[in-house]
Amino acid sequence: MSMQLDVTYRKRSIVAALASVALFAVAPVSQARVTRIIVDATASIQNNTFQQLTGRAFGELDPTDPHNALITDIQIAPRNANGNVAYVASFVLRIPSDMTQASGVMWHDVPNRGGDVGFPADSFAANDMQLLSGWQGDNAGGTAVPANVTCLTPGCVTFKNHYVQTPVLTGVTGQVLGRIINRSGMGAQPLLVQGNPIPYFPKDWTDNSHDTLTIHTSETVNGNVTVGGVVANGDWKYCGGGTFAAPLPVTALPVQLCLRSGFDATKLYQLVYLAKDPYVLGVGNAAFRDVQSFFRYATADDAGTPNPVAGKVTTAIERGVSQSGNILRTWIFYGLNEDEQGRIVHEGAWPIIAGRRVPNDSRWAQPDGVLELYQMGAEGPQWWHSFPDQLRDLHPGGLLDRCNINNTCPKIVETNGGSEAYAVHLTVSWVGTDPKNDIPLPQNVRRYYLPSSTHGGGNGQMTEHPTQTASCPGNNYGNGTLLANPVPSTALVNRMRLALRDWVTNGTEPPPSVWPRMNGPKNQRALVPANKQAMGFPSGVPGIPDSIFQPENFVFPTLDYDWGPQFDEFNATGVPTNLPPPIRSVVKMMVPAVDSDGNELGGVPTVLRDAPLGTYLGWNITAGPGDFNYQGKPFHAGQVCDYVGGMVPFAITPADKQSGDPRPSLQVRYGNHAGYVAAVTAAANNAACQGYLNAGSQAASMGATCTTNLAPGVADDWAQLVNQAMLSDVLK
Repeated sequence: MSMQLDVTYRKRSIVAALASVALFAVAPVSQARVTRIIVDATASIQNNTFQQLTGRAFGELDPTDPHNALITDIQIAPRNANGNVAYVASFVLRIPSDMTQASGVMWHDVPNRGGDVGFPADSFAANDMQLLSGWQGDNAGGTAVPANVTCLTPGCVTFKNHYVQTPVLTGVTGQVLGRIINRSGMGAQPLLVQGNPIPYFPKDWTDNSHDTLTIHTSETVNGNVTVGGVVANGDWKYCGGGTFAAPLPVTALPVQLCLRSGFDATKLYQLVYLAKDPYVLGVGNAAFRDVQSFFRYATADDAGTPNPVAGKVTTAIERGVSQSGNILRTWIFYGLNEDEQGRIVHEGAWPIIAGRRVPNDSRWAQPDGVLELYQMGAEGPQWWHSFPDQLRDLHPGGLLDRCNINNTCPKIVETNGGSEAYAVHLTVSWVGTDPKNDIPLPQNVRRYYLPSSTHGGGNGQMTEHPTQTASCPGNNYGNGTLLANPVPSTALVNRMRLALRDWVTNGTEPPPSVWPRMNGPKNQRALVPANKQAMGFPSGVPGIPDSIFQPENFVFPTLDYDWGPQFDEFNATGVPTNLPPPIRSVVKMMVPAVDSDGNELGGVPTVLRDAPLGTYLGWNITAGPGDFNYQGKPFHAGQVCDYVGGMVPFAITPADKQSGDPRPSLQVRYGNHAGYVAAVTAAANNAACQGYLNAGSQAASMGATCTTNLAPGVADDWAQLVNQAMLSDVLK
């Protein structure tokens, strides 16, 4: 495929894509589907009240069906005897042992990098069903396909992690980019993406003549790179371990590199290499759709194996956290909430701490990536409502465009927090690439922002002596200079799980959406440019230098990359050929404004934020020489950590305050322990009365002002938070 990269092409991509999707309504009924399921293991769980079925789903896709038209390379993928494209996907079902008691609600959970997803106590108590199924088909690390996966004998495959066996384009080659960061020594170092192997082998590991290894001496978060030279091809090798002088052969992932002079932790090594045998990753997206469709609609598979939940699923809700939530947004955008027979797949969707899309439908994609420099995931529209993409000059569009055509959009609840605003490009989904106004929120979407929180929430600790340090995730960043952020997400997640379930099953409206807006209620401006002055961040907070707020250090922005003429920038499909991709422009990022303590405004009422013990941040600072927990890895020192929050505790008494710290001490704020408990109680009442915190009979017995009857298994989070404050050491 060859396309001229110009404004016309960029604007036309959505027109062509939506035209193909419009054919969904008239597409003939296809024979492609999940054709066989095999249950490899059955176990009793939850005190024998539930069964867990672990198995494999064999499916096939019709490459001519418009529902599959966006799958990159499906037209050249290997086909089976039926002329279809086959896959095998893992699944786990957790269902009541007595299926006559099943509620009809199925939660379809998205595995994160192949891992398990627990089922909450209230979901067990409600006799809901849980389905997990594989989607990530890159066969690397946690998503590796097990041996004998196509064996048709039950029990012949041992389940470890979730996977999809996707087709491979054997013999196809192309360029892949990998980076080695903060590594030192003479030994071999791996090509990783977010801790997992980059899933592509070099064309010939004994020949690196097609490849370029570049040294970076510095990088800024907004994409300015200082190149320190290119390593001569004779001075490095592919290896499976060992050293440059004694390399081991490359027989398994991760691919490793060996350098003649060894690695220097103060430098970053960026490799662009000729790889072979890409996966048709988009097949995994369709597999997730079709496995749910089978368990929802089928009576039995083609071999006569009964569907164990046949006729029992009346409502399906897809749910994913972080990477798994991002891929939900991708699937909805691609129209994958409609199966090949034109039926809706999920009535509800819940992307949690997910502000972008996962690159899982372009050739050579790396779905484990987390939006570090030169990683995909922010291409095309990130917002629900159709809206212009003016900076990138793309046609107006939104994540719901395709499902709106055939009325298959789910009801959506999205929950995010501080780290998503600073590291996962979240606010672009609120205001677009040219932030002047808030993008309208569609009627089928509710949005809840957990202010001043870290990715996934903190440990919830209430103490005047916090000690937990922060480790920066991402590709071997190192540690943070600030303490870990303890603001928990548990209570909000518990409340929103009930709210979404009620919304999709009986139409009960969830609480009003709450997030920082450029033009909020009563003309409040809680979303502002990402700089200290606009945020209103106080000066003198210990451990926070003014330098962190500079554009080169603060907030990971959305970068408008030029991936080349064979890449569809609206849909993030096709073949990227520019590596590393030139950066056309940097999107202006917006962040929440803060109060005089540095805590965020405009979010859901939250107990720890509203009765604070310190400044809670959605960001941290990467450590360097001289920092208290520096471990010799300074490449990103002084820049924000990759999606991890921080905390700067308040002084306990006025005498404890550091010079210049403008924030009142705990003693001045609360007076004594009873005053702190009273502040927590007031914050809990405020959250419960507005509908964002579960408060039940125990809360009522403790004097809560707004309580309700909670269903079995539902946590009384009001009572838990107030009890925690009573037992804390704060001002005792």
